Amino acid sequence: MSVLSDLRVVAVHTGFRRLLTVRLVSQTGDGMFQAGLATLFFFAPERMATASDVAAAFAVLLLPFTVVGPWAGVLLDRWRRRQVLLVGNAVRVVLTGVLAVLMVTVGVGPAVYVVALTTLSVNRFLLAALSAGLPRVVPREQLIIANTISPNLGAVAAVVGAGLGFVGSVVAPDGPAHDAVVLTAAALVFGVASALALRLGPDQLGPTHLVRGGQLWREVRSIGRGLVDGARHLIERRTPAYALGVIVVHRFAYGVMTLVGILMARNLLSDPSDAAAGLATFGVVAGATAVGFAVGVLVTPVATQWISPQGWIVVTLGAGMAGQLVLATTPALWSVCVAAGVLGMAAQAGKIAVDTIVQRDTDDDFRGRAFATYDVLYNAAFVGAAALGAAALPDTGYSRPTFAALAVLYAATGLAVRSGFARRLTPGTAAA
Repeated sequence: MSVLSDLRVVAVHTGFRRLLTVRLVSQTGDGMFQAGLATLFFFAPERMATASDVAAAFAVLLLPFTVVGPWAGVLLDRWRRRQVLLVGNAVRVVLTGVLAVLMVTVGVGPAVYVVALTTLSVNRFLLAALSAGLPRVVPREQLIIANTISPNLGAVAAVVGAGLGFVGSVVAPDGPAHDAVVLTAAALVFGVASALALRLGPDQLGPTHLVRGGQLWREVRSIGRGLVDGARHLIERRTPAYALGVIVVHRFAYGVMTLVGILMARNLLSDPSDAAAGLATFGVVAGATAVGFAVGVLVTPVATQWISPQGWIVVTLGAGMAGQLVLATTPALWSVCVAAGVLGMAAQAGKIAVDTIVQRDTDDDFRGRAFATYDVLYNAAFVGAAALGAAALPDTGYSRPTFAALAVLYAATGLAVRSGFARRLTPGTAAA
């Protein structure tokens, strides 16, 4: 079945079409915003990119939300998720506008890091709301199709947004307003996403039980207990917990390769003193990753007709191992692009099965906490990858021992899924 055929299956549901539109517009803005940050932190002419500098930037932007994310997840199971999409994108309009003003007036400093961190935190919160609301707009039996279409088209939209952002960075005039141009455009896109959320009903995305008035404060005070209950629920259901463990491996390896791509593009495949050339080279690598995303979207619907979710996860882990081995052969641009494409495909294709398992086997009252936890693990794995990169990668980004270790990690995880987790990942097992 083709992607267009899958889209026709779920697009008959008005709620799905509207939720997908919000996701696509919102994640296009995400890509533009993240491209602006990439040029600001990693490819600005006045900044030198070392392994430790890149790792520190990722840690500053992601580690704090790893700590506060679960608290947001409890509220996500108590607030209208439609309102989260509406207000969250509106807040991002303001924050991104403030960031653009800071770039023009004071440049990179502590305030820029704080505002960027807050904006990215809201982004992760919105993505959790989008995923938690998806089962409310499609029938249960169509979740695998919806997960093939929605999150992955969202990823493609983010890549398109990043491409627009990189183009904007290249054509924008040099000077204090250079980085503000892309950020201002991203703010406008966030505003459109906020307006589009109004097309959904206030209660259409859940949750089932709402908290009103003074009850909210009592709920906030009981957040710690709620987090414990949410974790216990995931463990009792088994399959969501196992699936999240698999995605951590994918995200960790992908995070290492993101650092590799930045460092190699800036310091090995281009003249380290020419930041513009480094940005252009990284754009090529990012394009190869985008192709991998698209391939994952195209092949997954066909594969899942013949292969179980756990079997597909094993295949994607095997592809990730192959990508590492290709990169270990030579530091040439072609091998970096091939590895980026293969790893992009593996990450996106594997995520479809994981998303479906978490959505299907988690009760609606806990689903927000499940996906907020999902995002926290995403960030924690990326921060762990940054720490490994700072310790193991040279400033050129190329390290055969690191690539070999990641290949072993992929292989070991695939064997564990096949021999130990596969039985538990079979649909319906958790509910038995």
